[in-house]
Parts: sequence; C-alpha cells; structure tokens
Amino acid sequence: MTLFLTSEEVSGLATPTEYVEAVRRGYRERGEGAPAEPRERFMREEPAGMLTSYGALLPETGAMGGYIYAAGFGSEDAWFVTPIFDADSGEPLALLDGASMNPYKTGAAGAVGVDALAREDARTVAVIGSGAQARGQLRATATVRDLETVRVFSPTVENREAFASEFDDSLSADVRAVESAAAATEGADIVITATTASEPVVESADLAAGAHVTAMGQYHPDKRELDADTIARATYVPDLRKRVTEDAGSFIAAMEAGAVNEADVHAELGDVVAGEAPGRTDDEGLTVFDSGGTGIETVAAGAMLYERAREEGLGTEIPFAPASEALTGR
Repeated sequence: MTLFLTSEEVSGLATPTEYVEAVRRGYRERGEGAPAEPRERFMREEPAGMLTSYGALLPETGAMGGYIYAAGFGSEDAWFVTPIFDADSGEPLALLDGASMNPYKTGAAGAVGVDALAREDARTVAVIGSGAQARGQLRATATVRDLETVRVFSPTVENREAFASEFDDSLSADVRAVESAAAATEGADIVITATTASEPVVESADLAAGAHVTAMGQYHPDKRELDADTIARATYVPDLRKRVTEDAGSFIAAMEAGAVNEADVHAELGDVVAGEAPGRTDDEGLTVFDSGGTGIETVAAGAMLYERAREEGLGTEIPFAPASEALTGR
C-alpha cells in the first residue's frame, strides 16, 4: 500500500531544521555518486503552460523518485506531484501533494549551500524577493547561521514590509525592509535572490568581499538574477553541473560575455558537502550557489516526510498494482 499525503497533511509535518538535515544528507549522497538529473520541460503555447519533471536516486536514504508538475495551462495555476519509491525494492512508498513542501525543501537546499560556502561568522543577510520561496530560504538559512540583521527588498512596498514584519517577530534577528537591492546587499554576508526577474537584481559592485550568494529564483537559459561580473568573481557552485549549460541563465550569460567558461565551475554542491571538493577557502572571496531545483532535495524531503507521516499516523493508503499482476491478470 502506498501512502498518499495531502498538502495540508504535509504542511507543518517537519521543521526547517529537519528539512535541512534531510537535504544535506541527500547532497552528501550525490557527492558520493548518487544519480540525479536536471529538470526536463515540455512547453505548450496554447493554452500556455509547462510540464516539468526531475528525479534522483538516494541509496543511503533508501528512496528514489522526484517531482512532476504542471504550471499554467487553462487553470493558470500549478500542481505539484511527488512520487517516492523504495530504493531497494522499487515499490511505491508515497505520493505527496508537493505544493506546501516546495519552499521548505528548496529553502533547505539553499541553507545547505550557505552552510557549505558562507563564512562561519556570517550574521547579516540580504533577501531580494518577498514571496514564498524567499520566506523558505530565510527560514532555512536561520537554522545554519546565527543571524543578527536581515534586510529585505522587493519592488512592492507592502510585500517587503509584510515580509519584514513577519520575520522580525519570528526570528531573533533585526529584520527590516529597505528601498533598493543595493541597500539590502551593502555589507551583507549572505545574499539570497528569490525573484522572477529576467535581468540581474544584484550587481557585483554591491557585493561585499567575503559574501556568499544563493541564487535560486531562475532556471531558464535566457533569464538571470546575477550579472556576469558576479559569476566571474565567484567560486561558482551549482546544484548539478549538467544544469550549467542547460538552464543556469546567470552562468550561460557570463559564458556568452566571455567572462567564464565551463572550467570555471568549481564543483557541484554535493561534492563540497561530501568533502570531495573544498568549499570556501578564504574570508575575502565571493561564493555563489546556483540553485535551480533538483530531485535531490525533493526525494530527500519527501522520504523524510513519509517517515514522519508514518510515525504520526497521517495519510491515506492507496493500492498500486505491481506490473506482474496488472499486465498478466494474475
């Protein structure tokens, strides 16, 4: 029997710390050789929409699966489905409505990047963006560094002020809204970009020496949140190396500008987490984690949520017929 979990059941089932721990383990497995592939997208013009999927197999976690979601089309909405299979038997363990876990598992990937690449004494954070993904990134980042100051910018005054008010109440840090991206990033130890922008929202000149940047808002070859100078300055670490020439828009634009080439990719995040490649090597350098979304954090988080649900007696069991029965009628 396979466990089906609704978005409501998934919501609140695990803490940000638990998401980060599960996702860190998943990236360590990736660094040790676990297979994972970047997203594939199928586009339709009328009605306009996108069908996306990606997957990973995590042997130590004991799970495999991924994400498949539809966005746009006639409903002009998005629907996230997460299947989780047993990595040993191949049997389907769970089917999750993946919407409510999305900012948590993506935020956890960003936090693993922060923990691997930011300075140990990083205390000041700039957040560019104020939506659900920006919230997820900040919640998770606060579990890996003792934050003192957070500055948030988004173009809509009401949104950035609401974000600041929410986190000023929930975090021990001083959280305030500012009037520009430059004001947010000035002197920041950690910079998080979580936007839908097509052009850079952060300029290299505004980034302090020793800063770390988590860029997670774009995964399109023609869209970018960071300028070419930032990519050229940085120790550049993507979630998956194969993404770099497929949909890592900031890196692709920097290559087209002649600022970098593929040899300038330092390592995948999993390589750093597993100790196969160094992370930050000095206090003055700039580091960038380019997070486009992978099956690694999805499977790691989904497997963790499945275990929590079993412990708490949540979910509905649904039958799946094995092919040996369904195809033969036996």
